[in-house]
Parts: sequence; C-alpha cells; structure tokens
Amino acid sequence: MSTLPPLVEPASELTPEEIERYSRHLIIPDIGVPGQKRLKNAKVLVIGAGGLGSPALLYLAAAGVGTLGIVDFDVVDESNLQRQIIHGVADVGRTKAQSAKESVHAINPLVDVRLHEVQLDSNNSLEIFADYDLILDGTDNFATRYLVNDTAVLLGKPYVWGSIYRFDGQVSVFWEDAPGGHGVNYRDLYPEAPPPGMVPSCAEGGVLGVLCASIGSTMVNEAIKLITGVGRTLLGRLLIFDALEITWREVAIRRDPEREPITELIDYAAFCGVVSDDALTAAADSTISVGDLKVRLDAREAGADDFVLVDVREPHEYEIVQIPGSVLIPKGDIVSGAALATLPDKPLVLHCKSGARSAEALAALKKAGFKDAVHVAGGILAWVTTIEPDKPSY
Repeated sequence: MSTLPPLVEPASELTPEEIERYSRHLIIPDIGVPGQKRLKNAKVLVIGAGGLGSPALLYLAAAGVGTLGIVDFDVVDESNLQRQIIHGVADVGRTKAQSAKESVHAINPLVDVRLHEVQLDSNNSLEIFADYDLILDGTDNFATRYLVNDTAVLLGKPYVWGSIYRFDGQVSVFWEDAPGGHGVNYRDLYPEAPPPGMVPSCAEGGVLGVLCASIGSTMVNEAIKLITGVGRTLLGRLLIFDALEITWREVAIRRDPEREPITELIDYAAFCGVVSDDALTAAADSTISVGDLKVRLDAREAGADDFVLVDVREPHEYEIVQIPGSVLIPKGDIVSGAALATLPDKPLVLHCKSGARSAEALAALKKAGFKDAVHVAGGILAWVTTIEPDKPSY
C-alpha cells in the first residue's frame, strides 16, 4: 500500500523551545517542521498504561505528540515493575494513570495529558474515543480488543494494535475507513474470539519484559507515520516478532468480503467469554471460598475431613508459590483426560491462579463423573491476599 495522507493538520507554529527540543526531528527531511507541527496538533489515546502502554506513552511524549489520553483504572503492583517502565517502586499502590501522567510530564511538560481512570466498556468507549485522532491499543484481553476495534470502526478512526506473550509480539494498524478503499479491521484478522482458556494471558503465561519495548516502540513508529503521512504503515500487514530468534516476519491481512458490517457495540465479555459455558455451569454450585478451603484444610489436618487439594497451574507457577498440602496436576492433563486415571477416589478441591482454569478443569471432572469435585474462587491470588499475605504473589 502506498503512503497514507497525514492524519492530522499541522499546528500554526512551533515555539523556540519546541524547535530546540525537537531539532533532531526537524532536520529529518521527511518530518521537518510540517511533520513536527502535525505531531504537536495530534491527539492520541493510549489504552492501558501497562507493558505496551509504558514505552508507547514515553516515546509519544518524547516525540512531541501534543495531547495524550490514558485509559487505565488499575493500580501499580510490584509484579508490574519487571516490564512497565513508566512506573517505579514509589508508585506501587498508586493508580497507573496518575503514575504514567507524572512520568510523561517528567519527560515532556509540554504534553497535555488527559486521564480516563475508568474501565473501558460499551457505555463509555464512543465518548472517550471521540476526542482523539488515533488510538493505540496495548490491552491483553480479547474482550477489550474487540471493543476497541468496533468503537474505532463506528467512529471511522485508525488505531495501532500490539500484542505480546512470552517471547512473541505482534503489531498492526487497523482502519476500516482508510483512504483508497484498503481498510481492514481486527475482525479481518480474528473473525471470532478463541475459545475460553485457549489463549492464556500474560498474567498466566508470562512475558519477557524487554519485549514490551520492542513492540511498544514499533507501535509508536506506526503512530508517527500515520500522523505525519510518511512511510508505509502496517495497514493490511501483521508484523510478528520472535525475540528468541530475533526475527521479524510479515503476514498479509485482507478484508473478509463475507464479514458482517459493524453497526453497534455489544457485550464483549459475553462475546469472548472468560470461561466456557460448561465451566460456568459446573462452578455454579461447586465453588468454595479461600476461607472455606482454610477451614477444610484445618479439618483435614485434624482428621475430620479427607480430600485432595489439586493445583491445576503449570509447574513453573507451582515453584513460585503453593498452598500447603496441594498436589500439582496441570489443567491440560485433566482436560485431556490424561490424569483422570491417577486421581484418587476422594473428594477433589481444585485451584489455579485466579479461578478461571480451575473452573475449566472442574467442568472436565464433572463430565468424567467426579461429582464431589469443587473449585476455589479467586485461586491462589485470593489465598495469598486473605489467608497468607506473607507469601509472594505474581
């Protein structure tokens, strides 16, 4: 695809301070004063001040984007600091949006930072997006990705999308109404969300911290090209990075002629599903709290209860922290049936990190006839928070 026209009209002028600050941009012929004026006039919304949002916000600010919006309702915790470089130790417990705003202003006080400390949903996304020229989506769940896509389509706005998992990253540009009739959107890449539990989140599978910088900076590169109208963007192309092999490869994205037009926003949590319908049904009357589990573990210790506590996480997670008296049987071995023959003829209590995987394992056990099985709501995260706060979380 040829170069797209500039997304933003130039500001009227650059001040002497701005000329000095952005001088290394101004001497690039392709950007120059006109391009820097466009950056100054641009309004960019970043969804998430986390792994991808951190480098993206810092580089957008340094590049001189005049207005930055930040959507994030989460707070900083210690597990964020391995990759979310916009936050520091002193920010633990603070809202990510406030922490990010201070870091942006520490780099460039000329940037107007607007905070949206809300959970993005179908009720507020259209209003929030409306004031911005361009969206950067660095979220880590499919429900929000589809919400961002559909909102951008309805408003005719382009957005840059990034994704990371372990050692792999992906970047693309989506713009349904792109000039020239070459527009694509996220549903051309992923027509449907993957089945619940099929794709683990970064919180479950982990991510190499420095990968965030590679993908986040590439997203900003695309944003600058869109704003200034230079270079060939990733519209219609998916860029895939393998940090272990240090290779980039490209896959073409084409508009699906059979795709239904997007005419409204929907319930994206229901559309994607955090857990399957089978898991929801299985857990409906077979869920206990961590407080209930503590009571049962104490009773088992006293000989008044007899059950097996099954940890369905992965071995590397089990090494980080465990609930006393648990045995490790990964969810995959239960769902596939490989572990069923090894399970004792006793009541089973399942737990995972947060409750989603144990609900899926519970559904498999119920289908296999283990009627006395239950799972623990909130998983080991709830256990550490409520029962053993001295233990590490992750």
